[in-house]
Amino acid sequence: MTATPDARPRGTRLPRMARRRQLLGAAQEVFVAQGYHAAAMDEIAERAGVSKPVLYQHFPGKLELYLALLDEHAEALVTTVRDALASTNDNKMRVQASMQAFYDFVAGDGEAYRLVFESDLRNVAQVRARVERANHKCAEMIAKVIQEDTRASVDEAYLLGIGLVGMAEVSARYWLGQQKSIPKETAENVIARLAWRGISGFPIPSEAP
Repeated sequence: MTATPDARPRGTRLPRMARRRQLLGAAQEVFVAQGYHAAAMDEIAERAGVSKPVLYQHFPGKLELYLALLDEHAEALVTTVRDALASTNDNKMRVQASMQAFYDFVAGDGEAYRLVFESDLRNVAQVRARVERANHKCAEMIAKVIQEDTRASVDEAYLLGIGLVGMAEVSARYWLGQQKSIPKETAENVIARLAWRGISGFPIPSEAP
């Protein structure tokens, strides 16, 4: 197979975790450029500068390689939202930070976003479950804050949390699909204001005398 222009040179021995990192990086480039179905393990190995047997030592198949990437990026999104919620005790600013977290994820280099939200494997059970789990974790974290501050029921708080996550994800994806027709900060602020107008209507219980 003819090497791609940016293929890595072969022959360098790396520690196992460094090699895994290298393989995941090469796989991400190929998956994003070609989509899962058109991507070939031969090309991923060539891009990483390793033989196919080396690639298979780390990942038994293309799906396992894809799922490893998906797990990594989905967890990164969860961590970003967790950090946003922990960044302030002001609930209005928490809403702003949470919306910004999704826009930051979508507006990054584009690769992580496409792997998580634009995958041509979204209907595959293992992929769908991972994306849903990431959204569920984000909604649970938001719901916990809502419940603590409003004493809403668990089910009400979670419904509000999943609604805010959906608003953030869908609007951020739409914004990116429109070639960022308005500045990112403006888009975040518009959606954050909409979200805050809704969520701030839930009464915060007064302290007992």
